[in-house]
Amino acid sequence: MEFAEFIKTPMVNSVTLRRPFMEPMEGTLCVTGHQLILSSRRDDHEELWLLHSVVDSVEKRLSGAGGTVTLKCKDFVHLQLELPTAEDCLNVAASVEQLSNIDDINLKYPFFYRPMFEVLENGWEAFQPEREFGRFKEISDDWRLSYVNSGFSVCSTYPQAVIVPKAVDDETLIKAASFRMGGRFPVFSFFHRESKAVLMRSSQPLTGQSNRRCKEDEKLINCVLGKGRRGYIVDTRAQTVAKMAQSKGGGYEPECHYPQWRRIHQPIERRQAFHDSLIKMIEASSDSGATMDKWLSKLESSAWLTHIKDILTTACVVAQCMDKEGTPVLVHGAEGTDTTLLVSSLAQLILDKDCRTVNGFEALIEREWVQAGHPFRFRCAKSAYAISKQRHESPVFILFMDCVWQIWTQFPCSFEFNENFLIMLVQHAYSSQFGTFLCNNEAERKDHKLRERTVSLWSYLNTPETIQKYINPLYDPNNSVIWPSVAPQSLTLWNGLYLRGQVNPGPQEEAWTEITKIRQYDKELTSKVKKLRQQLASLTKEAVGAKVILPSAVESAGDEIKAH
Repeated sequence: MEFAEFIKTPMVNSVTLRRPFMEPMEGTLCVTGHQLILSSRRDDHEELWLLHSVVDSVEKRLSGAGGTVTLKCKDFVHLQLELPTAEDCLNVAASVEQLSNIDDINLKYPFFYRPMFEVLENGWEAFQPEREFGRFKEISDDWRLSYVNSGFSVCSTYPQAVIVPKAVDDETLIKAASFRMGGRFPVFSFFHRESKAVLMRSSQPLTGQSNRRCKEDEKLINCVLGKGRRGYIVDTRAQTVAKMAQSKGGGYEPECHYPQWRRIHQPIERRQAFHDSLIKMIEASSDSGATMDKWLSKLESSAWLTHIKDILTTACVVAQCMDKEGTPVLVHGAEGTDTTLLVSSLAQLILDKDCRTVNGFEALIEREWVQAGHPFRFRCAKSAYAISKQRHESPVFILFMDCVWQIWTQFPCSFEFNENFLIMLVQHAYSSQFGTFLCNNEAERKDHKLRERTVSLWSYLNTPETIQKYINPLYDPNNSVIWPSVAPQSLTLWNGLYLRGQVNPGPQEEAWTEITKIRQYDKELTSKVKKLRQQLASLTKEAVGAKVILPSAVESAGDEIKAH
């Protein structure tokens, strides 16, 4: 298939672009296989490069001799293109509609993209399981790196290397995998150094209506318990939902077979409900003519903030079990690829200061989402504006980022990254020139040879000139566990992501620029004072050693310190 067959009009002159809070831009529009490119005629040569894959819906309206094409994007940005003729309007709209809905993964832009920056670090190698396992040297006596899933023969959605208890051999793992949905047997997720508690995750057990038993599965999760100790199984489904799953072959861990584990049900809606909720929330946010009461009512009925509350509450329960009681926790829902990952990753963010750094957060996304088998290609195929609704799509990753943002707003000095870092990650999950979020799991990435054929997002982000844009100027490392509030007044709508068309970001960006300047000046001043103190100490030491008083030099350094 050739892209050219979808491009009815490759170039149009005298096109005007209109964007919220920006001056109109007129220029020449070019339609390529992967992008819309608008080049301005002005002296500053302003340009717009828009990937077709970011477009969620295309709306066209004819008026007079010309027409307007409205592009509603997956990252909640709206763009309007005013074209000089009706024919151009219809042709451009049809071209973008078709090019934005190409399903063939081999035709996606990451396979054609060539980086314009120097790759200092190969992002594909940055967070491999072997390297992550090395971070937890304290568990090396009790846990091991297993390649039982080599060739993805045991579980198609797990990576080839997983961390498992040393006391369990690979044969036991294979039998335990047959007892878990999709073969997702319990694996290591996180070690809480302060309490020595371990977090594991899996999918639901396949107990069925006959209460089927698997001794290998019982052995696998029981071996993480010390003598006389108990653990918690946190099920992200309501108890009624878990029981209903039994009729379809799924189920939950019965107490008679797992006596050392206490099962806690922390209900989170299924992924299908998330998409409906997002659509309603975006509709409410776009209703600029609604009164405050009506807008709040529509926002509440969307249940978006309710989902966030439930997710954060469950993550806090897991974190509390590990931190306060020092007990191991196993988290699972049904498939183990959506709500399970939401909870396991947020619990780590609450407990571990390293996850709040740029590099640590990238590692968290890589191991708990990308390598753990969250199906990005399915979930992020469409967003809130798509006319056709697909069965597998769901804004699970957006919910994760929203939950992170909620915690970030409550602890603004505890995170090394800023709000734009989170927004940027949402954008790349839905449309990107990089291959990081391109497939559903590691098996697919290997099949399509993503490491050889595409560039990793982490390679780009970790270049010094790029990452500097996403550093939080207020960052002050916080070694403590942070406990977010889930009270209704503590959870707010993420204006920076969902309301970019209604709320002007300019004043906020100016404020952050000033804060950055002040913090930079403060750092420079602190550094200068430190040097002066060292100079003063050195002069004093020399004077004492020589039994000579150097009043002028000492007083000069002391006066300068006082001045600063």
